[in-house]
Amino acid sequence: MSDINGLRKDIEHKMERAVEVLQTDFSGLRTGRASTSLLDSIQVNAYGSMTPLNQVGSVSVPESRMLSVQVWDKTNVKAVEKAIVESGLGLNPAADGTLVRIPIPPLTEERRLELAKVARKYAEDAKIAVRNIRRNAMDDLKKMEKDGDIPQDALHDYSDEVQTLTDKFVANIDETLGNKEEEIVQI
Repeated sequence: MSDINGLRKDIEHKMERAVEVLQTDFSGLRTGRASTSLLDSIQVNAYGSMTPLNQVGSVSVPESRMLSVQVWDKTNVKAVEKAIVESGLGLNPAADGTLVRIPIPPLTEERRLELAKVARKYAEDAKIAVRNIRRNAMDDLKKMEKDGDIPQDALHDYSDEVQTLTDKFVANIDETLGNKEEEIVQI
């Protein structure tokens, strides 16, 4: 029976991880408001290799529609600017010494709809991950039953429990998506 408890914890941990990945993906979607997480995915060509932006400077939010990056080494300022421009986020940085200011332009209606589509795709990917975890768990349960580790009637109960967990996490993903879509379309 300890195998079942281990399996249950493993399933729940993996599903929680799928939701965490979704939330990380969502934090990179621009919503018209400044957020330091907007720049988390940007890699800068510094010191001969691709380096995360937050490792070449400190990112801050001086006002609601402005981000700034205080670059620690002034030889990296141009590389930081270039990385931000090429990120595909539609941002236009301006350097002032070692400080790179990034105004956050308001989103157009077309861009908001595009971002909402991207958010739905991220949510669907998370749901697929949760369903794959469920499928693998069901396969494990069937193997345990076949090997005689659990009785056949317990297989049904454990399968129901896995489905309940799956439903809970899919509902969590839907709720997270709803909140993100609301944030995106907010003017």
